[in-house]
Amino acid sequence: ICNFKINLTKIQPMETSYFFKNLNMVPEVFLGTLFIFLLVVILTRIFGLKSFSKMTGFDFVITVAIGNIIGMSINSSKPAILLGAFILLALFSLNYAVTLLRFKSKKAEDLIDNDPLLLMENGEVLEENMKASKVTQAELQSKLREANVIRLNQVKAVILETTGEISVLHTNNANITIEDYILGDVVRSRSSSSKLHYTVK
Repeated sequence: ICNFKINLTKIQPMETSYFFKNLNMVPEVFLGTLFIFLLVVILTRIFGLKSFSKMTGFDFVITVAIGNIIGMSINSSKPAILLGAFILLALFSLNYAVTLLRFKSKKAEDLIDNDPLLLMENGEVLEENMKASKVTQAELQSKLREANVIRLNQVKAVILETTGEISVLHTNNANITIEDYILGDVVRSRSSSSKLHYTVK
């Protein structure tokens, strides 16, 4: 058994000044926070709530970038408040331009967005798609539990969405089928990139 001895004479007292550093910057931080907050509200009103929708991978990246710029501008002033405001304006504008391009052009949408991938179909795990998407069995099991699935035969389809989220479509009624429109853009096989255009039974 090892005996540890602590020399209390070598323990330095806590310096309370640590908790009161940079208090002179409180007014600047408050005004900067207020400015950035109002700017985000105005930009959201101009460009719409879809700026934070995270419906696609691109939306998710933009949302993370906006949050990072807001935090850095307010907390460390690097970038400075005005430069941070300009970057926010640029990100909102870029997101709006890409969203508009995706809305106007199907080719642009296919180029920018990933396709949703089918991971389970009619209670069966599609192992090839699991390997291709690097989704583990534990992650899939966790999502099934979150969706309150208690039997695999309840599962009609499990889809890995373009944002990385996993959607579980399940029912207790075996006679209910999924309409074509729901799975119209879902890829059944990553190797062939074939999309589902039929009703899953």
